Amino acid sequence: MRKTIILLSMSALVMSSCVSKKKYLALEQQYQDTKGNLQKTTLEKQELEAKFAKIEKRVENYNEKINSLKNYNSTLQEENNVKLDMIGNTAVISNSMKEKMRATLAKVDPAELANAKTLKDSMDVAIAHNLKKSINTSDLENSDDINVDIDQTVVMISVSDKLLFNTASYKVKRKAYKLIQQLANVINSEPSMDVMIEGHTDSRGIRNAVVQDNWDLSVKRATSIVRLLEKKYKVAPNRLIAAGRGSSMPLVENNSAKNRARNRRTRIVILPNLDKFFGLMDVEEKTLQP
Repeated sequence: MRKTIILLSMSALVMSSCVSKKKYLALEQQYQDTKGNLQKTTLEKQELEAKFAKIEKRVENYNEKINSLKNYNSTLQEENNVKLDMIGNTAVISNSMKEKMRATLAKVDPAELANAKTLKDSMDVAIAHNLKKSINTSDLENSDDINVDIDQTVVMISVSDKLLFNTASYKVKRKAYKLIQQLANVINSEPSMDVMIEGHTDSRGIRNAVVQDNWDLSVKRATSIVRLLEKKYKVAPNRLIAAGRGSSMPLVENNSAKNRARNRRTRIVILPNLDKFFGLMDVEEKTLQP
């Protein structure tokens, strides 16, 4: 009986030992499977991260291209706004300037616009409209030696040589200061206009210790007027241009004393700086609005 019990106990122990080994092997296999799955998942994760990095890079490149196109479009717009069109043979006007000009033309009597067939015609009408409102030359129109001509786009004031200078001299006469003051008042009344002072002589030659020829004399006379306008009468220097024409642009033939006297003159040309001209008018209109 005792032997039987012992044998049964040993059998149970052996059977118990066999079950534990099977569980161990199963757990070992499960571990290996889990480890394999983890490695596979890690590889898949790395592959996904690599793909995502590529996608992010592509998105970044697309954004750079989009921003580049936006900047290019902005540059094109700016270039378009300053694109210049010829007006006649000399002046130019940008697209942004044309917009300001149209705003001015909207206030002009339609009858005045009826004959404006070209861009130059329209610009002339717009400038003339504003000139009439802003420049008063009545104080200068009381002398036979002063000629004031307002055409569509510029004010031209021609002053006889005898009012401003002594013969062969470029020093402005003291008695001419009152006239220069009146000129300064006209110029300062419209800050959007630039001013060119032109010296003109007759055809007789000149040469002395301080003047080489008519070109030299005409430039020195123009410069003398410019200095007075700036220093004494406070005209902004960046608005002033000094030019000498010598005897190259006579009004009449230099065949008599009377004609030569007419050709000896200083011409003040007040011409619009178009960007400032229409820009200031736009500011003034907005200021006047209630």
